[in-house]
Amino acid sequence: MDYDAIEALRERHPAWRLLRAGNASLILAFLGRFFVEGNRGATAAAEVAAALDDDLYALNAALASDPEEPRFPKAPRAYLEDWSSTEIGYLRRFYPPADDEVHFEVTPAFEKAYAWVESLRVRSFVGTESRLHTVVELLRQIVHGSETDPETRLVELRRKRAELDAEIAAVEEGDVSVLDPTGVRDRYQQVSATARELLADFREVEENFRGLDRAAREKIAAWDGSKGDLLADLVGSRADIATSDQGRSFQAFYDFLLSESRQDELTELLAKVQHLDAVEADRRLRSIHHDWSEAAERAQRTVRQISEQLRRFLDEQVWLENRRVLDLVRAVETAALTIRAQPPRLGLVVDEPGVEIALPFERPLYDARPAANVDSLLPPATDAELDTDVLFAQTFVDQVRLADNIRAVVPERSSALLGDIIAMYPIEQGAAEIIGYLALHDDDLKIEMDETDETLLDFTGDDDNVRRARLPKVTVTRR
Repeated sequence: MDYDAIEALRERHPAWRLLRAGNASLILAFLGRFFVEGNRGATAAAEVAAALDDDLYALNAALASDPEEPRFPKAPRAYLEDWSSTEIGYLRRFYPPADDEVHFEVTPAFEKAYAWVESLRVRSFVGTESRLHTVVELLRQIVHGSETDPETRLVELRRKRAELDAEIAAVEEGDVSVLDPTGVRDRYQQVSATARELLADFREVEENFRGLDRAAREKIAAWDGSKGDLLADLVGSRADIATSDQGRSFQAFYDFLLSESRQDELTELLAKVQHLDAVEADRRLRSIHHDWSEAAERAQRTVRQISEQLRRFLDEQVWLENRRVLDLVRAVETAALTIRAQPPRLGLVVDEPGVEIALPFERPLYDARPAANVDSLLPPATDAELDTDVLFAQTFVDQVRLADNIRAVVPERSSALLGDIIAMYPIEQGAAEIIGYLALHDDDLKIEMDETDETLLDFTGDDDNVRRARLPKVTVTRR
């Protein structure tokens, strides 16, 4: 890079501007801990402001020498507004669909600055072996994956088979080679770094898609040509997104995450690695695959917004065309009223086909209704024996216990099927307990039903017989 390019980045790039800011330590510490380390996406402004308020109070108490002159005097909301302004760009401020509260999320520029500052820390262990193996394996995939000669491909496949046969024979003879603790830590360090970088890359991919969305909106707003030309341009842009290298790579990754078998494999592998004694478990890796899925869904949602612009544009054009038709109809009516007094001579006279006759006395006269006597007094009820067993046979479903069952199974910002939760916590109170699950309304829990699929739940009724409930597919999401 030459001098002018570096100077332009120093003046304009938000990441470089953040490193030069006077409150860079506060910004990096709070936003990095809250959003990056906490694996949070878009978060309501009230929640972010409350967390920032706690940090500001602790910092002012520790750093300010005079209580009347705190180190950070502004209100939390004021700091958030400054950090999300257009010229600053550390945070993105927006309104989610169907929500009237402002939400914040960090930008890719902040992710880059935070990752660079984090890389400055001295590491007690720097692994190199695993990265060398990764480089060699990637080179093999590139070379052999692009090879078109069948004989060369067969030679490579036979080599791999020979290596596997040799390893199988060694294990059968009792010679099992395992990684030493150093090798385990080396590979775990690379997995942890790659997983975190992947989340940061998703934010950058989403930002790129969002830029294409803004470009489409600007093009629609400023377009003065024909509708067909605009649609062709927008559809071509949407196709370019899907067929670009970034779009194909993202779609392949998203399809991989949608595989149930891959999700189960990732869950099992992460659980086993977290329990190894040789590694210092990173809590962010426990549910990293769920964070990937959430980040990928946000990027997919941004792509869908671009397609939504086409539908809205078409709806607006249909409304304009309908209005044009109504204007033409009104013009015809106005012309007809104008020439009604002096109709043009067309050489044709049509007699009146008939005259409608309406006799006044055919309408009924006013008929006063007679007054009605209403007796609102009820005779005294006779004493009767009442069955009070029904009062003591009521069933109370403890929804707090049901919510605790869900929280014990589903991690934060992830989801699970209701059938899986009931498999771990069987139903004890029959159909009333199932309804209790569906009626949960806690702030951190969300119950969704998919009518296109169904779920079968088995439970024991009051008569000790096994019953089966057929429900739509029920998904429980924990925010």
